Amino acid sequence: MPLFGREFSSLSEQEILALAIDAEETDGHIYASYADGLREDFPASAAVFDEMAREESEHRRRLIEMHQQKFGERIPLVRREDVRGFVHRRPYWLMRPLGLEVARRQGELMETEARRFYEKAASRTSDAAVRKLLGDLAEAEGSHVVMAHRLGQEHVPANVRAQEDEAERRLFVMRIVQPGLAGLMDGSVSTLSPLFAAAFATRSSHDAFLVGLAASLGAGISMGFAEALSDDGSLTGRGSPVVRGIVCGLMTTLGGIGHTLPFLIGNFTLATTLAAVVVAIELAVISWIRWRFMDTPLLRAAFQVVVGGVLVFIAGILIGSA
Repeated sequence: MPLFGREFSSLSEQEILALAIDAEETDGHIYASYADGLREDFPASAAVFDEMAREESEHRRRLIEMHQQKFGERIPLVRREDVRGFVHRRPYWLMRPLGLEVARRQGELMETEARRFYEKAASRTSDAAVRKLLGDLAEAEGSHVVMAHRLGQEHVPANVRAQEDEAERRLFVMRIVQPGLAGLMDGSVSTLSPLFAAAFATRSSHDAFLVGLAASLGAGISMGFAEALSDDGSLTGRGSPVVRGIVCGLMTTLGGIGHTLPFLIGNFTLATTLAAVVVAIELAVISWIRWRFMDTPLLRAAFQVVVGGVLVFIAGILIGSA
């Protein structure tokens, strides 16, 4: 929001119309961008935003005609960012992939904000024709929530919406959960052996911490690049390779850092005990994620993760104690 700008109360009727024209044009572009962002994965919901974009275009046409009748062809450049306190759109519409629920919520919020603007604008005008148009548009924006519901029933009936919600869940699993889980598992398990080997070989919390930190960061960088370079997502639908790489790299680092941090404690016995507790928590969290998002039976997930983790843990201790 700008620090300097015109007060809404200072705008003339011509400037109010110009501001409304700019707002309708911007909102129409946003709805069209929502539709484009959803079209590949959620075509039914994309059709709803296509219709809403057409409605905004019609509103803009009516506003321009009114301006031509009252003030002529030249429309002043008055943008929403030039007016204090005016609605400023958050750039969700620039995000790819676009979240289905984010788009739906933002669409409802935009219509509510537009209705309030037209109600306030209508109260600021004395010209009967302009006031009537602004009042009609306020009513139209208010009814857009009803229209969106109607369009949702037409284009997105209950069974289709359920399918889209399930598709969104699957995309979230493919694009976020899978690379994150792979990173968390690798970071939690692969760093156990060098960390506890160093700990039991040196009996020094400081040395163990340095080894664990290096192993965590190294694994995070390696896994991040490996995930990002595995595929570009164009055929698999797994989304941006950059996003997947970042998620995987961060979760890998997090998985290793978790049981490394206890070695900041100078007391070696206490640090080792806390690190072992953290390892148990990490393995439990990984098992839960595999059960919750990957449809793996909980007992099987726990068995697979715990057995692997315990074997690596024991290997590190044996090597460090040799």
